[in-house]
Amino acid sequence: MNLERTCLLPFISVILLISACQNRHKPQPEVYHPPIKKPVVIKRDTAQLKQDPIQRDSFCVAAVGDIMLGTSYPDNKTLPPDSAKSSFKNILNELRKADVLMGNLEGTLLDTGAPANYRLHQLSRPWLFRMPVRYGSVLKDAGFNVLSLANNHIGDFDNAGRLSTMKVLDSLGINYGGQVAHPSSIFKLNGITYGFCAFAPNGYTLSILDLKGAAAIIQNLKKQCDVVIVSFHGGGEGVDFEHVPFTMETFVNEKRGDVNAFTHAAIDAGADLVFGNGPHVCRAMELYKDRLIAYSLGNFCTYTGVSVAGVCGMAPILKVYVNKKGEFLSGRIVSAIQTHYDGLMLDTLNKAAIRIKQLTETDFPDAGLQIDDDGTITRSEL
Repeated sequence: MNLERTCLLPFISVILLISACQNRHKPQPEVYHPPIKKPVVIKRDTAQLKQDPIQRDSFCVAAVGDIMLGTSYPDNKTLPPDSAKSSFKNILNELRKADVLMGNLEGTLLDTGAPANYRLHQLSRPWLFRMPVRYGSVLKDAGFNVLSLANNHIGDFDNAGRLSTMKVLDSLGINYGGQVAHPSSIFKLNGITYGFCAFAPNGYTLSILDLKGAAAIIQNLKKQCDVVIVSFHGGGEGVDFEHVPFTMETFVNEKRGDVNAFTHAAIDAGADLVFGNGPHVCRAMELYKDRLIAYSLGNFCTYTGVSVAGVCGMAPILKVYVNKKGEFLSGRIVSAIQTHYDGLMLDTLNKAAIRIKQLTETDFPDAGLQIDDDGTITRSEL
């Protein structure tokens, strides 16, 4: 018995040794180890801080006017040759220096589709704006995070155009409002909750003519948000409509709203910033209850869709600094100029700022604002 045990011990030891070696080389399940990130050193742009001083209790909301990056209707001859990729190249630094960047999307994001029948019968030569879907990425890359869909061209291609546009913006994470089907957006940036809504006198949009209805929408947003931004598409169109008339405006037999009554009602209801578009020219600004109103920011980037001659070619970028309550602190008008084929260029002559200053002094002599020739906006001294 002892002999058997003595003989078996070496054999058992060998078996255990082999088993241990096999277990040691047996493949183990893969474990994911995230890469170690190197510390990110953020270099502060001292030039930007000097030009656009944003403190922790100050937030920059920038707004521009009409955007239409070309149209594929009736053929592709009215599309920019580079798929609109260079539309904003000369002003990108200014566009990206803001917490919020808003514009009016004058048209649809749609690849194919027939125009709405009612639009074809409105004019002998209808202007119908159908931007390719891929152009949405150009807007995203430029820094736009809010767009108004309340205007007279969002319906150019009927419901298909409206739905396609909203789908594209949703896919890109761009906030929007102004459609009855999607009246407003609420979003949070840098610790501030923003609300956005937009109004126009056109079908399927929130009505600029219904002051009580507009007030209810704005009041509801203000209950949920720190800063409420309102856009409106209103007033006559063209060089004869630079001034605010303080009455109901009509154009081509269509009521376009009493923009002074609308903007004041909007702020009374809780709006903190009100930006206008529609006339294709700039209009005056006003400070009402410590809130800024820009009655029209004119055209901004419209390729060959509308006239950019004279004052129609002025393309201001309005930057407004507000506190956490939405109260106006200061602002700046960055003057740009638009040409059909060379796109947007910064204007060293500051023509947009100077023109808005002149219009403000004429239409709102007690506006509560001081606009300098270089575009700086401050409260006027009482």
